[in-house]
Amino acid sequence: MKKNDLLTLKITGMGNEGEGIGKVDGFPLFIKDALPGDVIQAKVLKVKKTYGYARLMEILTPSPERIEPLCPLHRSCGGCQIQALSYEKQLKFKWEKVQGQLIRIGGFADPPLFPVLGMDEPFHYRNKAQFPFGRDRDGRTVTGFYASRTHSIISNTDCILGVPENQKILKIILDFMEKEKIAPYDEMSGEGLLRHVLIRKGFATGELMVCLIINGYEIPAVERLADYLFEITGMTSLTLNVNRKNTNVIMGEDIILVRGQTFITDQIGSVQYQISPLSFYQVNPVQTKKLYETALDYAGLTGREIVWDLYCGIGTISLFLAQRAGKVYGVEVVPQAVDDARKNARLNGLSNVEFYLGKAEEVLPKQYGRNGIRADVIVVDPPRKGCDKACLDTMISMKPERIVYVSCDSATLARDLKILCEGGYELKAVQPVDMFPQTAGVENVTLLNRK
Repeated sequence: MKKNDLLTLKITGMGNEGEGIGKVDGFPLFIKDALPGDVIQAKVLKVKKTYGYARLMEILTPSPERIEPLCPLHRSCGGCQIQALSYEKQLKFKWEKVQGQLIRIGGFADPPLFPVLGMDEPFHYRNKAQFPFGRDRDGRTVTGFYASRTHSIISNTDCILGVPENQKILKIILDFMEKEKIAPYDEMSGEGLLRHVLIRKGFATGELMVCLIINGYEIPAVERLADYLFEITGMTSLTLNVNRKNTNVIMGEDIILVRGQTFITDQIGSVQYQISPLSFYQVNPVQTKKLYETALDYAGLTGREIVWDLYCGIGTISLFLAQRAGKVYGVEVVPQAVDDARKNARLNGLSNVEFYLGKAEEVLPKQYGRNGIRADVIVVDPPRKGCDKACLDTMISMKPERIVYVSCDSATLARDLKILCEGGYELKAVQPVDMFPQTAGVENVTLLNRK
């Protein structure tokens, strides 16, 4: 087998990112957009020692699990890796993915894994979207999403995962750029003004935020743009974010208010949140409520416990926990998020929660070793890379009765659960939550009890 070979094969499995897997004489090929049960023609792209990659050229016999995707751009965009798979089978795939990683990486022979909590309506669920600006081959300004593994923009103002207001907002911005002759940012030359736009919506409040990421400090005639945008019902916040660095990082650090306020509000359950452009906030509020209610249930709080919430962001889980805990300590490394967390605590009248600025792997050992602060329950919601070893070691040393681990990556979750269980804990429950329908991602809430 070599590059550019054309092959006919049947897809028999799925990879962790939703790729189809087919074998030729026992040699596995990973093929984007192919589904189990498909018989396809594929073109070999790359051959490694034990596996390879191929491109789907033609579906000869479609899988019985294949459906017609709602979005005509789903293959070129790459944001919805498994939109062509029926939703029932999407949930099955995610359950099997989590189970496989818990067994293979975590070493759990029979993990206590519950069925995935899915959605009744698995579209238009995202409360946040970031759209890059650029030029097409004809030189026209476009916005949309990057094609998979590239920085080529697929023009699209109506993503079916986002809210309807996105399309209105993007049209206004594109028209404004044309009238005012505002150039989109060019990554190669470093020239041009408008890089991205961040749009957020509070599902409970209907409030809308628009933050324009710019290669400069101002936009010409920006008040005129504000006039157009604030005609949209719910528009609450228009800001500029300054990013003049030659980087793939979307957001800079400086926020400039144009009109309204620098935040929007939203509510999950009975807890209200103020969300700024730089805040981390879960993108699917419907499923976030299920996620946080599960975490709160697993924490088993009676009103007396001391709880640590690591990687707490703007205090989303911390404030849920504070409703039933004696004291909650949150730890977060992003200064703006800590400021938001403290504001959110005051907003909800919760005085039994305190937030520390710093890395969890540094703050937790320091507070435990130097100040002797203990924990009855530790809740941890780390980034995709999982927990730092120093953080895991300190959690084990503190010996909380329960650890609630929330994770967006089941592979690093399985790795960390293995370490915690080797340190004296028992895995009692794993609850997957489908936070990202149409994609290969799945969130998990897990409960560990001290032996």
